Amino acid sequence: MTKASTLIRVRDLEHTYLLGTPLEVKSLHGVSLDVSAGSTVGIVGPTGSGKSTLLQHLNGLFRPQKGEVHVLGASLSDPAVNLREIRRRVGLVFQNPEDQLFEQFAGDDAAFGPRALGLSQDEVRARVRWAMEAVGLPFEYKDRLTAELSQGERRRLALAGVLALQPQVLVLDEPTAGLDPQGRHNLLHRLASWAAQGSRAIVLATHNMEDIARLATYLYVMVRGRIVLHGPPREVFQNADVLLENALAEPVAVQVMQQLRQRGFPVRTDVLTPDEALQQIEALFDV
Repeated sequence: MTKASTLIRVRDLEHTYLLGTPLEVKSLHGVSLDVSAGSTVGIVGPTGSGKSTLLQHLNGLFRPQKGEVHVLGASLSDPAVNLREIRRRVGLVFQNPEDQLFEQFAGDDAAFGPRALGLSQDEVRARVRWAMEAVGLPFEYKDRLTAELSQGERRRLALAGVLALQPQVLVLDEPTAGLDPQGRHNLLHRLASWAAQGSRAIVLATHNMEDIARLATYLYVMVRGRIVLHGPPREVFQNADVLLENALAEPVAVQVMQQLRQRGFPVRTDVLTPDEALQQIEALFDV
């Protein structure tokens, strides 16, 4: 990874909640991470592993207590850094994004960010249309009451509100939690399409290995505030012992291939998706 392609660089980051009090709890222990242009970086780990705390450092919601966080060339330890600009270019969607909605009508919620930038009415409208359609919401939904949208629609609307700012990096905390399988599939497909355009990047934190297998180009495994594994997903998922030791499991496709290999079938175990697993199985019966 060249320095020029690095959008986010984290080095030896530590964070302690309630620092200096008898109740202090250390959440991050020397975490290092890189996000390059064109990548989708996955962060997986059990509940309480520090994923959300790390994400909130990536757009300046938390400043580094110890260590370094450089975002789009700016050090977040610098008191003069323009956090408003950082947060415009690094969009953060929280674990329950529907809780980010506060306008009465869907279109007004998606338009809040562009309006705050002082854009013209025509530009705001264009951005709202593009963002809503990008997440699979018809533009006509702009006139619907947010309270009457389904959970999946409200989640997509929250994402549209962030996309309307046209960020360079999209940071997502458990984006598919609570969605049905079809909703998950559609959202992941749209995120992949967004990431493929321009010098963009996605940082995705989840405990769902299937999501990571579909999207991530590089993967970090966090346990108790530390990075215990990192690398391309195909490599990381070969460390079944480390994952299971920390209450994590490989994607189902990987598990199936590993069981077939244990039974003597000549299949590859570095698959990621059901389609790749199916190709391996079909190859067994080729004559």
